[in-house]
Amino acid sequence: MKGRVLIIAGSDPSGGAGIQADIKTVTALGGYAAAAITALTVQNTKGVSAVHGVAPEIVAAQIEAVMDDIGADAIKIGMIGDVETAKVIEAALKKHASVAVVLDPVLVATSGDALAKDGVAAFIRDRLLPLAAVITPNTDEAAALTGLRIGAREDKIQAGKALIGAGAAAALVKGGHGTGETAEDVLVLEGGERVYSNPRLETTSTHGTGCTLASAIATGLAQGMALPAAVKRAIDYTHKAIDTAPGFGGGHGPLNHAHPCED
Repeated sequence: MKGRVLIIAGSDPSGGAGIQADIKTVTALGGYAAAAITALTVQNTKGVSAVHGVAPEIVAAQIEAVMDDIGADAIKIGMIGDVETAKVIEAALKKHASVAVVLDPVLVATSGDALAKDGVAAFIRDRLLPLAAVITPNTDEAAALTGLRIGAREDKIQAGKALIGAGAAAALVKGGHGTGETAEDVLVLEGGERVYSNPRLETTSTHGTGCTLASAIATGLAQGMALPAAVKRAIDYTHKAIDTAPGFGGGHGPLNHAHPCED
């Protein structure tokens, strides 16, 4: 077991997204997962029916309980929920500034249900981006954070550059929400871009794909991988998890996080 990852995110009782997907992913890739829960959601593959936020001071206490004892080699941030929680996360990241941060700007669930209150997107853009080693928005999230309309590869590159301009060290603009035979994820770095392409899978098993990908990247960074290599392994892992999904549920089904992994 190599690489300690602290996950700061919401809980999904159906096990497909949130900290449940995160913990499965980190474990499957050989890392050690710890978690600070920001919210308890009531959801399944068909949608989100309720969100109950955890008090910000409890979120802060969970983070420090982990960092003061086990520690972390990377931190993955998922669902934040509200600005008050975002503020305590910001304080924790500044206190532990040497730890690489993977920021997944969770604003809306796969089902389309909102998972963030007003002001969270702006807080992410203005306050958390400068603390991130990489941010991993899908095209909708990238559009919300940058104000740009995103479609083709060049649009993703421009969005990534805008996110770097806002303070992120790197941006992975994901293409899973697009159309066409190929899904393209574009990693934008200070020195250029890298494009990762995979055949687009015709499936409804997409619940928690963003959580899974971000946690897989965080695991790679925690294990000492360079960001482009961590992103490639994460994309390959997530693609296979979608391709071999069990088909559970009547909506957007969960992935197969336990498939055999190759470095």
